[in-house]
Amino acid sequence: MRSSDRPVTVALLGTPAASAATLYGFYDLLCGTRRDWQMLHGGPERPSPFRARIVSADGRPFEAGNGVRITPDASFADCPHPDVAVVADLMIPPGMPLAGQFDAEAEWLRGAFAAGATVASACSGALLLAHAGLLDGHDATSHWAYCDVLARDYPRTRWHPERGLVVAGPQQRIVMAGSGVAWHMLVLALIARFASPDDAMQVARINLLDLHQTSALAYASLTRGPRAADPLVARCQEWAALHYRVETPVAQLVSLSGLPERTFKRRFTQATGMSPLEYIHTLRLEEAKQLLESTALPVEAIALEVGYQDASFFGRLFRRKVALTPAQYRRHFGALGAQLRAAVEAS
Repeated sequence: MRSSDRPVTVALLGTPAASAATLYGFYDLLCGTRRDWQMLHGGPERPSPFRARIVSADGRPFEAGNGVRITPDASFADCPHPDVAVVADLMIPPGMPLAGQFDAEAEWLRGAFAAGATVASACSGALLLAHAGLLDGHDATSHWAYCDVLARDYPRTRWHPERGLVVAGPQQRIVMAGSGVAWHMLVLALIARFASPDDAMQVARINLLDLHQTSALAYASLTRGPRAADPLVARCQEWAALHYRVETPVAQLVSLSGLPERTFKRRFTQATGMSPLEYIHTLRLEEAKQLLESTALPVEAIALEVGYQDASFFGRLFRRKVALTPAQYRRHFGALGAQLRAAVEAS
């Protein structure tokens, strides 16, 4: 928490890959700190302790990821040393090289951090912090769809897809939020740090932000990622998508490939990032999630339906991969699924 009356300058990085919703959502919550609570409660006007600014390399207007036109408040040259530098998110596919596209942004982040700024990222914005070399040797998080690729490309960082918020680095000056709307938690954490916990709670209550954290893994699609570039492995993936329920599916995949078992397993793992058995488990568990969301079948019946004879093993595996028990998953997501289906049926 700062004792100075000087506004806290928060630079929100604007790039054509940014999501306007996250960028301006972050902006609005910072600007509304203290001000909105006072307005709603009839108190005297109080300005926000934050000075939010959208910054870009050249300060010129640009179109964000969804085509929204954004006019930055400043260029990097106009805002070299913010108190906080935030990468809201990047709408780019996992694995896309950043070199040559975000070098100016990475240099600006390094300079801000070296000058004492706190750097923060939401969701896929972790890609840019990693590209800037700020995460080596530290804990970190990102959207679940990116963490596998990040772990491969930046092995010196300890990636935690299950954590909604990570605080790391010297003087705890790296703050990262994980999947999707976890940016809410990021902005609240920054408000609590640079204003006060009471201010953060007021912002949460005004904006109905849910502070009950469910692990991001519960939302993750276990079968994320494209088909393998290796044609043989891609053919095996297509077969597995239809036959994952069968007994000894890995042995049948080996037979389908026509390769020696060790060669096949090595080639499959290189192409997908998972062993054949892990891949089968992801297919089965993803189907189990769909059944838990959309049916009232007992957990034991769902285990059998997706290929597990031992329901207790299924339960342990589900909890390890999804961070919830099957029953907890059903309670959390089943009601939402029912509401969405009812809405579609009523339309």
